Amino acid sequence: MKRVKVRALMALLLFPLSFLFFSLGSCTHDGYIDENEAILAFSVDTLSFDTVFTSMATPTHIVVVYNRSGHDVLLSQVTLEGGRASRFRLNVDGDTSMVARNVEIMAGDSIFIFVAANINPNDQTAPFVVEDAIRFSNGQRLPLSAWGRNAVYHRPTDTLHYADGTYPLDAFGNPYAYSVIDCANWRHDLPHVIIGYAVVDSRNSLSLTAGDELYFYNDAVLWVYDSATLDVHGTAEQPVLFTSVRTDGWYSFLAGQWGHVWLSAGSTDNVIDHAVIEKGCFGLVVDTNVGTNPTLTISNTELRHMSYTGIQAQGARIVGNNLLVYQCGLADLWLRAGGDYSFTSSTFAGYWRYGNRQNPTVVVQNFYYAVGNVIIPRDIIRADFTDCIIWGTYPDTELLEQQVEEAAYNSRFVHSLVKGGEWSADPLFVDPDKNDYHLQDGSPAIGIGYQFETE
Repeated sequence: MKRVKVRALMALLLFPLSFLFFSLGSCTHDGYIDENEAILAFSVDTLSFDTVFTSMATPTHIVVVYNRSGHDVLLSQVTLEGGRASRFRLNVDGDTSMVARNVEIMAGDSIFIFVAANINPNDQTAPFVVEDAIRFSNGQRLPLSAWGRNAVYHRPTDTLHYADGTYPLDAFGNPYAYSVIDCANWRHDLPHVIIGYAVVDSRNSLSLTAGDELYFYNDAVLWVYDSATLDVHGTAEQPVLFTSVRTDGWYSFLAGQWGHVWLSAGSTDNVIDHAVIEKGCFGLVVDTNVGTNPTLTISNTELRHMSYTGIQAQGARIVGNNLLVYQCGLADLWLRAGGDYSFTSSTFAGYWRYGNRQNPTVVVQNFYYAVGNVIIPRDIIRADFTDCIIWGTYPDTELLEQQVEEAAYNSRFVHSLVKGGEWSADPLFVDPDKNDYHLQDGSPAIGIGYQFETE
């Protein structure tokens, strides 16, 4: 009887083992499922890169590879179909080899693949697509694509320095590393990428036309120097674009990615018509005028997503018409150190999504602070606003006028809707949260302010 019981017990013990063996019949001897039977899932169907400028590395994108089965998987290889000729590069869960081998993904777990692209220049002026795929040894593949663009690059060739060899530092704490633009041979068929300071030198004029695109690296500046001129003439369909090199994801609207367009003291007869200036620290910095003509005549232009100011003028002469300025962290318009200003049919919309603004959206001052907070009076010859909207989320008023008695101050608001002003009524924008500054039916501001399409 004992022997029968033992045999029966052994049979009972062997039954679940044999059941487990047959239920895992597709597993290899080391416990992994046969990789040819593994089915992986990916965080994206196709990994796509937005505009990639040739000869410049892209930001790194991430793909998550999921093993949602109940079995561990060991992939013998993960690689690029294009091999060494591919313009993409991989980091497979920390492995940067051309071919990642023996990649383990535990049951219910995942791995990360980091992907970057670097595209060779060619002779094409239009955007072109570069494609490849990540190949997994189980037979699955993940397509990769990137839109490449050739570009003209403005890289620093020199750095400003004092006679003693030391370097002055700019507002960002960087030396003035600069290149000089060859204005006469500016190419309009390619985008331009600016690194450091790109300078329009004295007695030169940079003419930008419909469809021109300028892309700026971190802290980069277009510097229009003494006696130089910036002449921008876009169209409603093809405005001239000033933006950051990053266009992917949240970088498509993130403020503070580059410096500014600087119309420095002595620059003359600058004109901007039909342009979009976006995602900088400042949009336009306009310095003291030394003549009687306007430092800047600007029209039909949007300035948006600036971490500080849309337009910052310092003793300048500006004539502005049909402007839309919005999403600026400090102020849309800051007129300081005096000057002569006239704005018509313009909208200054003080909506900032990334915290509380510390200032109203329009600030006008007839002075500036010198070293040691010493106040230097400067006349506001004129600060006229006609058919304008100044509105936003700042409490009480969106207009701050600061005056000292030692300097003249002349401002005028004609048929202009100003939060906290004499005519203060909600303009009823369609949806400021979505940057839609059209006016709803019944708006008290219909007929004034910016008149072109917004994003």
